[in-house]
Formats: sequence, C-alpha cells, structure tokens
Amino acid sequence: RLGLERADTAEKALTVIVDLLEKYGQGGNCMESHMVFTYHNSFLIADRNEAWVLETSGKYWAAEKVEGGVRNISNQLSITTKIDREHPELKEYAKSKGWWDGEKEFDFAATYSYVNTARMTTSRGRYCEGYKLLNQHKGSITSEIMMEILRDKESGINMEGGFMTTGSMVSVLPQQPNLPCIHFFTGTPDPAR
Repeated sequence: RLGLERADTAEKALTVIVDLLEKYGQGGNCMESHMVFTYHNSFLIADRNEAWVLETSGKYWAAEKVEGGVRNISNQLSITTKIDREHPELKEYAKSKGWWDGEKEFDFAATYSYVNTARMTTSRGRYCEGYKLLNQHKGSITSEIMMEILRDKESGINMEGGFMTTGSMVSVLPQQPNLPCIHFFTGTPDPAR
C-alpha cells in the first residue's frame, strides 16, 4: 500500500518497499489465533508498462523484471537466476552462511529456501497449480479468467480451513494512458463468494 501511495511506477514502488524493508524489517503474526506463524513476503508489482516480482528473506531481497508470458507467486521463493535488482549484500550474506560457494551460478530461491527449484513448476502445490492455470490461458487472460483462477479451490489457490484465503485482487492496466485502470477486490475472505 505504501508503494502505491508513494510511487508512480512499478519500479519506484519496488524501491519504496525495499527502502522500508531495510529501515524497518518485516515480521508479525500471520494468524489471528494465538499460534505464532510468520513468513517473509513476496510481491507482484505492476503498472501500465512493466511488472516486477519482489521476494524477501529477512532484510535481504531479490527482484525480477517480468519480460513477458505469465508470472505468479505463492508462499515460496520463485526467483531463481534471473535477478534484475538485489540487496547489495545478498550474495555475501549467503556466502557467510555457507549457503552459496560463490562459484556456481547464484540461484536466489535455491539459496534462501529449501525449495528444489527444478521441481517448482512440476510438483503439486499452490505455486505450481497457479502456474499451470495461468499457462492454460496464456495470451488470452481476461479479468474473468483471472477471477476464476483465484476462486479455484481444487488447486489450493483459494484456501479453506485454518489457512483461509483472506482476499483477492484483479487489476486491468491498459497500456493506453487515456483508458482507465480497473481494480476488482473481494470483500470477503473467500474469493468464491
């Protein structure tokens, strides 16, 4: 929200977020119950002309400019070797922890998480299922198709139970500046409503 308030482009919003991350860090409980559950954040940031994926691990972060096709995020790191912007100490910190030897190609998701990046788009899970659904409609995604994808319960995208999906958003961002941007938000925790 602060990126939207303080920036007029996707890349400037990315800068706002990483500057705030550097200054204040991140944290806080992800559940309303007394159980403590926290994780680090990922962001899809887009304007009429460009889109970025920003993923964080503590104060460290990597950003990938989306060059085409489809892109999704879902509670796991997905930026691998295509890193267009990064925390200035990202690689040195990984070396100091013994996570990366400094020799092989740097892979953010593999280095900063336990995810096997070769299996991210082939194993069953929210990220993989979202990737598959987006690719089924690649080149012809409409706001209605996006809403259907976000309502999908079988894939786990629309979660039920203890970890319920709290909201969804679909934006239409025409490249022509004379056309308005349109944003759809759910008003309830279950996007199927």
